[in-house]
Amino acid sequence: MKRRVGLLGVLLLVGVVGGCGTEIASSATPNGPAPPSEVPTWPTPTPSPTPPPRTCPPSGASITVGPIEAAVGHRAVVVKVTNCRSRPINLNGYPDVAVLDATRRPLKVTVAHGISYMAIDPGPTKIHLSKGESALAAISWSNTVEVAEDKASGTYLRIAPHTGEKQAIWPVDTDLGTTARVTVTAWCRKFPK
Repeated sequence: MKRRVGLLGVLLLVGVVGGCGTEIASSATPNGPAPPSEVPTWPTPTPSPTPPPRTCPPSGASITVGPIEAAVGHRAVVVKVTNCRSRPINLNGYPDVAVLDATRRPLKVTVAHGISYMAIDPGPTKIHLSKGESALAAISWSNTVEVAEDKASGTYLRIAPHTGEKQAIWPVDTDLGTTARVTVTAWCRKFPK
């Protein structure tokens, strides 16, 4: 008896679902065209900022930025400067960094030099880069909300090998929370462990 009731329930369900399909299909007028079907329209996604094209600037210091590395509440990107000219490049210290909003205006952000949760600062040392050689630095920040305020977020990083040099602009989402602070390590050939 239970099996018969279960089978009857399945048949009723199939009949209801089948009836729904028949009812929709029969809504067209006989011998006439079917009503126009509505195709859903989806909003066009806003294009995300793209990195600058790979070119060798007059200074010979070609800057690239890696993907965002994340830990609980902490973020970092690795910045790489490569000498793309025949004359050597000398580094001694920290990259010049600014956080920009979506309109490429600088945000009021503290840029500190040193160690962070995400990177050990090797300290400034003189580095001589011949053609094709590279050096690295890390830019890190914390997504910490300390008080009930609006969160600060950057869309771009503006980076130069040294203060006063031409800066490259890279799309990097910096979710700074309410800290409004990034920490930068000195240039190095390899990060300390």
